[in-house]
Amino acid sequence: MGKLNWGMIGGGEGSQIGPAHRLGAGLDGEFAFVAGALDHRPDAGRDYGKRLGLAADRAYGNWREMLEGERDREDRIDLVTVATPNATHFEITKAYLEAGFHVLCEKPMTMTVEEGEEIVKLARATGRICAVNYGYTGYPLVRHMRAMVARGDLGAIRLVKAEFAHGHHADAADADNPRVRWRYDPAQAGVSAQFADCGIHALHMASFVIGQEAERLSADTVSCIASRELEDDAMVNLRFDGGAVGRLWTSSVALGRQHGLTLQVFGENGGLRWSQEQPNQLYWMPLRGRLQVIERGEGGLSPEADRSSRVTVGHAEGMPLAFANIYRDLAEAIRAGKEGRAMDSAADLYPRAEDGLRSMAAVFAVAESGKADGRWVDARPPMFRQV
Repeated sequence: MGKLNWGMIGGGEGSQIGPAHRLGAGLDGEFAFVAGALDHRPDAGRDYGKRLGLAADRAYGNWREMLEGERDREDRIDLVTVATPNATHFEITKAYLEAGFHVLCEKPMTMTVEEGEEIVKLARATGRICAVNYGYTGYPLVRHMRAMVARGDLGAIRLVKAEFAHGHHADAADADNPRVRWRYDPAQAGVSAQFADCGIHALHMASFVIGQEAERLSADTVSCIASRELEDDAMVNLRFDGGAVGRLWTSSVALGRQHGLTLQVFGENGGLRWSQEQPNQLYWMPLRGRLQVIERGEGGLSPEADRSSRVTVGHAEGMPLAFANIYRDLAEAIRAGKEGRAMDSAADLYPRAEDGLRSMAAVFAVAESGKADGRWVDARPPMFRQV
């Protein structure tokens, strides 16, 4: 079977996320970039698409034009990536799922829990893949952490501590900077700023690694810069459905922190620590043992880590390669569906619509709890709550 056909909506010239998706999708030769509606300005989107090598009739002016253009083609796209502003994700994802396309949507998948539940139900009804780009779970050692937890190396998980804290919005003089201001404006960002932007990455990674979902939470949210309506810092306590305790800190005013995504997992038989800024090392402390450094690419790692590692030990791998692992997982899932076979279990790791829904439920729970001085609230979407 040849390459799968891939299209992209958003991610145009000057986009922060577009190049990472195009690098990731193209890295393994699984996908051919054949269609795009890359800019909210139709002419700019068409021009940029053609400069990237798209045929003139597949460099579209907007997502609706692309949907109509691709719907009935024999060589239509197998997967579309939605990398548009947050408020458009639901409408576009829904339309493409209904038309029978597989979708990879940037986070947040939707702006409300109700929209998220609709997408989950639609993906299940159509049998189409709806993935959400929690791309940091594509790092090989994050996947190795998950494998270590699953095979019991840590024993029962007691505590998980997740952080996603940076200081890039710490300057109060940026109050009128349009690239910053919208993030803290409820009319544009919804009910949450920093937790919805970064905190859900940390929460999803914690759930991904320990194999447990957030059940209840208590949040302390604050706007350290008083002019902001939405939070720029949040501390969230969590209880997971498998018994683990969670502590999550996310901030945009933490001067001195750059990216700041870290995860620590503590079990009855050992602990793990990983940081996205030093992704090649995983620190492992077994009970009554000595601290060990596990290197990405070394021998004896899990199949999940081996499959996700692209270059030899000692060389840096970065975020686009983590994205590439998500795309590689999706390619395997799509091919397995076309061929009527089970997919490789080491590739069955891409984040689903269900993950996007759980994240949105957590966003609203954090907002509710923060307004109620940290009252414990249910973190689950209604459709996942037991009657």
